[in-house]
Amino acid sequence: MTRPEREVDVLVIGAGPAGLAAAARLAAAGVARVEVLDREQRAGGVPRHCHHGGFGTWTHPLTGPAYARLVLTAAVRAGAVVRTGITALDWAGPLALDTVGPQGPETVRAAAVVLATGARERPRAARLVPGTRPNGVYTTGELQQAVHLYCQWIGTRVVVVGAEDVSYAAMETVRAAGAQVVAMVTELPVSQTTATRTHNARLRHRIPLLTDTTVTELLGHGRLSGVRVRHRDGRSVQLACDTVVFTGDFVPDHELARRGRLALDPGTRGPAVDGALHTSRPGVFAAGSVLHPVESAAIATREGVRVAAAVLESLAGAEWPRHTVPLVVDPPLRWIAPNRVAPGDGHPYVLRTSALLKRAVLQVVQDGRLLHQRRLRTAVPNRTLTLTAGWTRLVDLTGGPVRVVLDGR
Repeated sequence: MTRPEREVDVLVIGAGPAGLAAAARLAAAGVARVEVLDREQRAGGVPRHCHHGGFGTWTHPLTGPAYARLVLTAAVRAGAVVRTGITALDWAGPLALDTVGPQGPETVRAAAVVLATGARERPRAARLVPGTRPNGVYTTGELQQAVHLYCQWIGTRVVVVGAEDVSYAAMETVRAAGAQVVAMVTELPVSQTTATRTHNARLRHRIPLLTDTTVTELLGHGRLSGVRVRHRDGRSVQLACDTVVFTGDFVPDHELARRGRLALDPGTRGPAVDGALHTSRPGVFAAGSVLHPVESAAIATREGVRVAAAVLESLAGAEWPRHTVPLVVDPPLRWIAPNRVAPGDGHPYVLRTSALLKRAVLQVVQDGRLLHQRRLRTAVPNRTLTLTAGWTRLVDLTGGPVRVVLDGR
């Protein structure tokens, strides 16, 4: 059976904040045929089921659904076509994708492709938590969809696994559903969970925070009846609950990048990109949480705007970067994005650490040469650090990898 084929100027895969922001900017700049595909039935990405605030700007704060509507409206009004319920299956050529949707299979060819496929939380199975397979086990995204999109009953007593920003969003969702959070459990030591938000949340809601603690087993048949946890000192405790929410531990939705044999960064596990968000395949760009799981919707939107500028240059005939230098991090840093350095890169980098460091010094080094140094007040796990790009002009494009080092106590 021959697939019907269509051609567009720019094909965007993913209708979250990054993809929609890119589409809006491209269409507004005069690109005639900008098309966004998303496998979900509604566009807007993760924000559409995040009913808490914190989106938008300080002067115009919005809830997640309101923010999703805002970026979708901007893309459509600019002239982009947004098609939902469409899944991109595989590449049909360097800049073509095979898709399937309600109208059947189709091949879409483009002059440029933007991957904005986002990220997902690893479920219980991927975290290798043993036990039975009862009902009542969620990730944050599944919880938010159940509560806010489908108005489903989620249980009465909930254990939240994790103690980062997304964990508190899950906690608020549980409370909005009328259930009780009986404990938050994290493998991090107490020294790395003493941020103000953690302290205030515990005081406000009187929720036990179990640090240095790992979920070792899920209990119950039919419905979850409890979880078994083990403290670092070896003590094992059973927590009675009918629901558990696994939060954090995000991985990029990089299936299309992997199938297209794009170079992946070992730290982020997403497509490797330079400062203009070029991937290793000419004509293919990437933006948003597929590059660095997971940052805020505001960062994703800014990257959508940034990638649109690079796509416009490419459509105008700009040469694809031939020489880039790998940008790598040393422990305790976990990853950095972008993670390739090209001539003229001027946008800031985002990175994260796996350890709490006070009065830390961030250094950028290439072949023993110090390119940049900056002192930080505190580096906190699961909180974003930023690195300015003024040092990129000092990079030797014929030299070895650029290393980012974080030293502290």
